[in-house]
Amino acid sequence: MNFTKLNNLLGWFCFAAAAITYTLTLEPSVSFWDCGEFIACAARLQVSHQPGYPLFAMLGKVFSLLSFGDKTRIAYFTNFGFALSSSAAIMFLFWTITLLARKVMLKKGEKPAPTQAILILGAGLVGALGFIYTDTFWFSAVETIVFSPAMLCTSLVVWAIMKWDSVADEPGADRWLVFIAYIMGLSIGIHLLNLLTIPALTLVYYFRRWKRISTRNTLIALLIGVVLLAFVQFGIIQYTVKLAGYTDLFAVNSLGMPFNTGALIFLLALFSGLAYGIFYSIRKRKYALNVALICTVFIYFGYSSFTMIPIRAHAGTNLNNYHPDNAFKLTEYLSRIQYVAPPLLYGQYFDGKMIDQKEGPTLYRKGDKKYEVIGKRQDLVYDHNTILPRIFSNDPNDVSFYRQWLNLGKDQSPTFGDNLNYLFSWQIYQMYFRYFFWNFSGRYNDADGQTSTFGINGNWTTGWLDHHRQLPKSVLNSYTYTPLYALPLIIGLLGMFWHFKKNKQDALVILMLYFFMGIAIVLYVNQYNLQPRERDYSYVGSFYAFAIWVGLGVLAMADIMVRKLNQRTAALAAVGLCFIAFPVITASSEWKDHDRSTKMVAHDMAYNYLMSCPKNAILFNSGDNETYPLWYLQEAEGVRPDVRLVNLNLFPTDWNIRQMQQPINKAAALPITMSYDKYKDGVRDFIRYQDSKLGDSVELKEVFDFMMSEDPQAKLQYEDGTIENYLPTKNFMLTVDKKAVLQNGVVSPDQIGLLTDTMKWKFPGNYLNKGQLALMDILAHNNWKRPICFSALMNDEMLGLKPYMYKEGMVYRLLPLKEQQKDEEQGDQLNLQAMYKNMLEQYRYGNMKHAKYLDEQSRNLFYPMTLNNFISLAQHLDMNGQKSLAVKAIRKMDEVLPDLNPYIEITAQKYYLADTAYHLQEVNLANKYVKSTTAYLKDQLDYNYHLYQNDADTVNVREVQVGMWTLNQMTDLTKKYNQPVLYAQLDKELKDYEQKFSGILGKQ
Repeated sequence: MNFTKLNNLLGWFCFAAAAITYTLTLEPSVSFWDCGEFIACAARLQVSHQPGYPLFAMLGKVFSLLSFGDKTRIAYFTNFGFALSSSAAIMFLFWTITLLARKVMLKKGEKPAPTQAILILGAGLVGALGFIYTDTFWFSAVETIVFSPAMLCTSLVVWAIMKWDSVADEPGADRWLVFIAYIMGLSIGIHLLNLLTIPALTLVYYFRRWKRISTRNTLIALLIGVVLLAFVQFGIIQYTVKLAGYTDLFAVNSLGMPFNTGALIFLLALFSGLAYGIFYSIRKRKYALNVALICTVFIYFGYSSFTMIPIRAHAGTNLNNYHPDNAFKLTEYLSRIQYVAPPLLYGQYFDGKMIDQKEGPTLYRKGDKKYEVIGKRQDLVYDHNTILPRIFSNDPNDVSFYRQWLNLGKDQSPTFGDNLNYLFSWQIYQMYFRYFFWNFSGRYNDADGQTSTFGINGNWTTGWLDHHRQLPKSVLNSYTYTPLYALPLIIGLLGMFWHFKKNKQDALVILMLYFFMGIAIVLYVNQYNLQPRERDYSYVGSFYAFAIWVGLGVLAMADIMVRKLNQRTAALAAVGLCFIAFPVITASSEWKDHDRSTKMVAHDMAYNYLMSCPKNAILFNSGDNETYPLWYLQEAEGVRPDVRLVNLNLFPTDWNIRQMQQPINKAAALPITMSYDKYKDGVRDFIRYQDSKLGDSVELKEVFDFMMSEDPQAKLQYEDGTIENYLPTKNFMLTVDKKAVLQNGVVSPDQIGLLTDTMKWKFPGNYLNKGQLALMDILAHNNWKRPICFSALMNDEMLGLKPYMYKEGMVYRLLPLKEQQKDEEQGDQLNLQAMYKNMLEQYRYGNMKHAKYLDEQSRNLFYPMTLNNFISLAQHLDMNGQKSLAVKAIRKMDEVLPDLNPYIEITAQKYYLADTAYHLQEVNLANKYVKSTTAYLKDQLDYNYHLYQNDADTVNVREVQVGMWTLNQMTDLTKKYNQPVLYAQLDKELKDYEQKFSGILGKQ
């Protein structure tokens, strides 16, 4: 078989290997984070969050059709489809590596000798097969997320430019450039990651077409690449729509034309101009201009997928994020205006005081017949500024983090040195290189590790000395412990140095790929605070670039070995050793941490939220993981379409409130009485509190009507000249219509005697946003017609209504019952009958007990929540004299939940679990949890004692305190409930640890 056929065959082999791997480890349903929203939007072609992913949604729609009407399989097949796209990216990675290897080893047109073929193909196999199993790429490959097809587009354009480079002297070779432009245009509809390849691709073009290569010209070519990147990012993607918007503004407001007419005229003029330019370039034989214009047109062809966004927004889909149905809204949508844009080149320090504000551009909204002026954007001016600002947020939580990370005193002002320290130590090292080392060196676990450079959680490791450091068994024996012994890193560095030695130009191209898809993202995004999740997926493109060098490391290794061995033996040995060091070790170590085939937690937790709600309920929630899986279940699988979901993070926007005033699926519109003019963008964005000394509680409807009033007496003029409504009191009252309560079955028969005449509570904040205003509207006008529920994970988003919130499992339900007198230890109020039915008869538990792998959200969020619910349910049932039901609850918990200790505070909950089990005479169950929990505590305490002996400053004092408290409580339990053998053992161990940690505990 000739080399070309073998090269093609092995490329497809890499695809097959990846496809088999990802299919076997595929998440069988929806995942956490954005996946639920993406699948829901794909299944019904809806509008997802900014900046939009229309082509991704259309591809997802195609994959979803493979379910052939089985709605429960939609998520599986979208996951499967994008797993195939990740597999295709691996195939193009293989061909990219072999192209680069051939270019180094062979002269143009030369065919490889057998030994050379072994090395070239071996390099491709090592790099491509190894990258299949890298942590970050694998994580995204088995779920419906944009980074999977985005990496396919990236790998495709990198391979295509290398392909162009190999045939650039042949007639028609520049068709590859047009192909690249089209793929880039398409990729805009998936993710912007692909655009970051432009500077590197520009270098390839420069090295191939320019005769005079110099450092100066290389820098100029690189600068041109950056300009091209900016042209596509801003000129094509944003300013095309922005100019269309201003044209539409003129056409609508000045000429009286219908909305979007001006935008269509602008686009027609734009494409007519491009068509004329192409015609002119042909007539005048201006080849370079012709190629540039054709490439621009093909970028626009790909970018045209975004026409889906306003079309579907105008159609009024159920999920219609930001409602971008006109050019101005679409511009804001594409530029992610609702997210705070961090300053990049110049801005304030976090302790800067505002000294002025400047007017920015005019903001518009779509009115009934014309565009209306909202106002002008206000740009704030501060007194303490710097170039390249990194520590600029004045949010108290961010300021606290800055001071802690940089060791700044309470009132110490930051310097430019502190600014650079934060850039290099947190943004670049902690939030990039730590991720890089995860993939090529190894990882302790998948816990969040943003806050510490030296702790175990979320940190990288080689694994070489870990077993000699007395690390906790909970780390070393966990499936999330994935040491790679830094072998991929070493081979990649060898490959990089070898590449620069053999072909500086191509090596520089790969370096630019690595830089722009890694460090450049860090600099541009300018993460200024702790993130909701680890952000390694953002940098997968740079890890891809480094994998090319890992592949080329085979050639570097062969060059070293050939000094002692003959060429064929050296080639085989290099391929074999590198194959073990990258694909084999990575696959064997990472598999257990990525096999999601038995996990259904995201799906079932969302199912539980919906099943917790009574018929026609309104469910308020917040955050991605409480919302997106719910959207998926309703929109894709059609589960509980009668429940109306309200995301409180989106609710403060006019477009979201307006959508909530329309029915969707089988859910009626929310009882929001405000007209759009009362809350549209720029109107009642915030309502500030001003105490009017009203004394006792005021009826909620009266307060609401006062804030809706246009009477000048109901408004205040503030120092900045604005005249606005205000909140006159924080003391609210809602008179309970008992007849309506009983007619609508709000309470059970045994709760009728607990009904209250009035509900009184105090609002905890100093201002209301639009979402809170709309919530007040609902409460004032619902009159108990529809059940109102809140996610049980919420704390302060309920207007201060917690005294009337009763937990029914995964949700709180608003009930008009007399406020109960309770102490702090009693915790939540429970609606026992409803909670028992939900947790023992209706809920599903995601196969948590038997899943091969549970992700961090499952272990750290939903497992503790479910565990606490079971403990609380059993305790309250027991206190209410329902011991047999309490026993059933505790046994159900043991049946469906694993015995996990994801963090030390969970052990304290295990104490309450054991106490409850002993009290219910479930002695064996209680002993089981006492033993497992104390074994975990001993493991953690032993590790902290090891740290204490070597470097006391590294001891986790909180872990020691909680661990010792729990161990002490468990010891007392075994004594109280007459377990002499277990008590003797724990008492001995407790006294030993008290002596060991006396230096720490004595200081507390």
